[in-house]
Amino acid sequence: MASQHLITEVGNNIRALRLQKGKGQTEVAKALSISVAALSKIENGQTDINLSRLLQVAKYFGVSVVSLLSKDLANTAPQEVIEEVTELKKLLAEKEAEVFKLQKKVIDLYDKLGL
Repeated sequence: MASQHLITEVGNNIRALRLQKGKGQTEVAKALSISVAALSKIENGQTDINLSRLLQVAKYFGVSVVSLLSKDLANTAPQEVIEEVTELKKLLAEKEAEVFKLQKKVIDLYDKLGL
C-alpha cells in the first residue's frame, strides 16, 4: 500500500497540473470517464490512484508519469522562460544551418583545388 504522503503528493500534483492547464474538475473527470467526486478524492489524497489511472491522467495532460509523481511539478518553468528557450533553440538551428553551408563551401573549395 502506498504511503499517505505519496498519495497526497500525487493528488496535489494532479490538481496543480489541472489548474495550470486551466481545466475544471468536471472537464477532466469527463475525459477520464470518472465522477467529479472520484477526481476530487484523488486530488485531495483521500483515495489511492492506481497505475492505469495514473497513466490515463498523464496521457490526458501530455506529461510523463514521473512528473505526476514528482514534487517539482508545481515548480515548472514560467512561460517566459519556456518562450526564451524556444527562441534560443530556433537561433541555434539557424546557426547550425549556417555552419553546414560553410562546411559545404569548404569541401567544394577543397574539391576545386584538388586537395
